[in-house]
Amino acid sequence: MILDSDAVIAFLDRGDALHASADGIVRKLLPMRRLVVSVVTYAEVLTGAKRGHHDEDHVRAFFRDLISTVLPVDLSIGDRAAEIRAEVSALRMPDALILATAETVPDIDLVVTGDARAIKVPNFTRRVELLRP
Repeated sequence: MILDSDAVIAFLDRGDALHASADGIVRKLLPMRRLVVSVVTYAEVLTGAKRGHHDEDHVRAFFRDLISTVLPVDLSIGDRAAEIRAEVSALRMPDALILATAETVPDIDLVVTGDARAIKVPNFTRRVELLRP
């Protein structure tokens, strides 16, 4: 399972409208699955911490203690992200990179996101769990 940036932020922030949903799915799936993120998610969430939106130590502890792998972005992921972004122009490039990462890693079968645009990607080969308020 891969968590996108919205899911991580919602899990970390009790005041986020998606917190209960993110908290529930992470706690449910954590004992059964590896939690992974893209380096894009890591960078986005850490940027928020450095801007004072979250405690940086808390964010780093989340990635250290709960995330088993931070996946890099390479050329094949970049190629697939460009295809996804061309198909769904409303989807931001960071989100396209995260979706492409999920699709190019064979053992990832689920994407957890707060972005409804992710379910609109044609021929996307992974299941998408949309967080709801």
